[in-house]
Amino acid sequence: MSQLAEPAVASPSEALVSATASAAAASFAALLGKLDYLGPTDIEQIRQAYRLADEAHLGQLRKNGDPYITHPIAVAAQCAEWKLDAQALMAALMHDVIEDCGITKLDLAERFGVTVADLVDGLTKLEKLEFDTREQNQAESFRKMLLAMAKDVRVILIKLADRTHNMRTMSDMPRSKWQRISNETLEIYAPIAHRLGLNFTYRELQDLCFRFLHPWRYEVLSKALNKSRTRRKDLIARVQGEVETAFARQGMQVRIMGREKTLYSVYRKMDSKHLSFSQVTDIYGFRIIVPELTDCYTGLGVLHQLYKPVPGKFRDYVAIPKLNGYQSLHTTLIGPVGTNIEFQLRTHAMDVVAESGVAAHWLYKASEPGSDTSQRLGTQWLQSLLDIQQETHDAAEFWDHVKIDLFPDAVYVFTPKSKILSLPRGATVIDFAYAIHSGVGNSAVGAIVNGEQRPLRTELNNGDVVEIVTSDKAEPNPAWLSFVKTGRARSKLRHHLKTVAHEKALELGERMLTQALRSEGIAALPAQDGEDKATWEKLLRFSGNRTREELLSDIGMGKRIASMVGKKLAVLLAEAGHKPDALLISRERYASGQDESVSQGVVSLDGSEGASVQYAPCCRPIPGDRIVGYLGRGEGLVVHVEDCPTGKRLLARDSERFLPVEWADEPVRAFDATLVVTVTNGKGVLARVASAIAQAESDITHVDMGDEPAQTATDIRFTVSVRDRQHLAAVLRSLKRTTSVVRAQRYKPPTKT
Repeated sequence: MSQLAEPAVASPSEALVSATASAAAASFAALLGKLDYLGPTDIEQIRQAYRLADEAHLGQLRKNGDPYITHPIAVAAQCAEWKLDAQALMAALMHDVIEDCGITKLDLAERFGVTVADLVDGLTKLEKLEFDTREQNQAESFRKMLLAMAKDVRVILIKLADRTHNMRTMSDMPRSKWQRISNETLEIYAPIAHRLGLNFTYRELQDLCFRFLHPWRYEVLSKALNKSRTRRKDLIARVQGEVETAFARQGMQVRIMGREKTLYSVYRKMDSKHLSFSQVTDIYGFRIIVPELTDCYTGLGVLHQLYKPVPGKFRDYVAIPKLNGYQSLHTTLIGPVGTNIEFQLRTHAMDVVAESGVAAHWLYKASEPGSDTSQRLGTQWLQSLLDIQQETHDAAEFWDHVKIDLFPDAVYVFTPKSKILSLPRGATVIDFAYAIHSGVGNSAVGAIVNGEQRPLRTELNNGDVVEIVTSDKAEPNPAWLSFVKTGRARSKLRHHLKTVAHEKALELGERMLTQALRSEGIAALPAQDGEDKATWEKLLRFSGNRTREELLSDIGMGKRIASMVGKKLAVLLAEAGHKPDALLISRERYASGQDESVSQGVVSLDGSEGASVQYAPCCRPIPGDRIVGYLGRGEGLVVHVEDCPTGKRLLARDSERFLPVEWADEPVRAFDATLVVTVTNGKGVLARVASAIAQAESDITHVDMGDEPAQTATDIRFTVSVRDRQHLAAVLRSLKRTTSVVRAQRYKPPTKT
């Protein structure tokens, strides 16, 4: 049941039952008056749905004492205003019967068909007992509703009609609930209405929320607006008369309507820009409905000849519609007595779409102009909900992604082939890359924006032409999560990082367990099938894991210690008849230089391990350094230089979590090292130092000059990319030969006492 429509179950007398039936019948008669666009068969089906809902809610009252059935009828009436089909109206009438009245989805499917049952089910909140917290329950409920809406947009239209009626009758609810429900409506349902182009509903919900969140401010502003309306009545009439005369002179048949800002939008402008009511000059405007699309531009010329336009205040949403399908020309003109007045020019079809959004699909017949546009409204965003769901199985995370996309203020950018993409304001190059395809986003290494090389975190502006530079060897960077703006990019990025981390951890875990098992005298992991299947099942019961892959991944992520699992596996294999190889035990322990108390193989590192192996930023190990590996809990293998103070403290505290590691003969990539270079200050010093590093064939990945003012001798800290210790030595030699360099050395973390 909707949160405002809480039934109060009573045991009414026959008189009350009779009064309830009379009120419900009167309400349904009003609904029937709005169904003239439907055929007799459809109306009869709606009547049957009403009867079921009426029986199901018999004896239930709303907070104001009205029969509960008046609420579903009001919801259906709103849906009838949008000219929704019979199935949607039936679902609107029965939207609470599953949740409150013990009627099952199967019952509805048998009586009214699967489609109606699916619609009602999509509107039904999940049982609260399934979740630990109210927030978790709410997130899961919204996920269910949004996914149902992505498959059938009628779900959200009915839900918005439901929420609108509840907000209209909010004054009947206890004041203690006003703030929570109004905030939820303002943060979730109003943005969804806007996102789907239901602008009339969007504005009404905002004003209703404002009324119940800030009752005193609402009343004061409402009175101020009424007084202003009276004062400006003559001015508005004068402007309307002059505009009508100008269009009549051109022989154009137009319809001119006054338009007034909503109370909430006036309040928001006053609040955000710290204005008084008298300083808000664009409260009033005009909407001009023209016959044809080209008349929008002709009408614009008529207006600009009549009044002077305000520079920078023209918007063409006809050529480039908003994300929710909205189309209009917007221009602000300086009217009589110097007052700024906004005009909107649009066709009748555009006006219907602007006010009704996705509901315009039902307001138009397929053969009428504009129907194709209205049918496509919102489909891109609705499909993106399904895309996000495929990569996000956590309800709260899914809801976080969706909320990002609920605000349709957009920038419009172009691909090199002149295709237009709409992105939220503040979207970056990476958002653009993922909007094209997840493969493009995952392999992005750079971008060319308007012909210039730009970083991936660059924010895009209207009209930018963007080309993504990709590489087959590139992988997404977790740091991108700090600046991406779209839910699609965020969900694709998180999904890829989780998948890669899991695969890398699985691979590392398999290597570590194999090496631990070799130290127990067994050359390889047993097969998953056949006679060794029972051994794996016993090992999984011992470790508490569900699958072999989960166990290996846990070892790779440091949640299980390979040596302990290896010992247990060796015991189980011995029980199954596998004999350890004494020669292999001796060879492995001799090669790793260990005694019998620690039996775990050496992990070989070449830099290709990915997220499952981290090279500690405190000491930044590079090939050639003596290193140790710390199996951090849940963070995989962390590699430290042997004499790193942080590594030594961890060794003293958690010695059992350390394992031997070594460098591979041929590392596959470069590694970061930190240098401290002391220079004498002067012009061009930084350029000479950077040139010396470049001459040694090393790249600078970070420079830190500190926050202190420059002195005669200054320390500059560089993070450089080197192949190994020999390469690092060559970089240091190049620096020491450079003019103005007093000292150059590798940074070593301080020892903490």
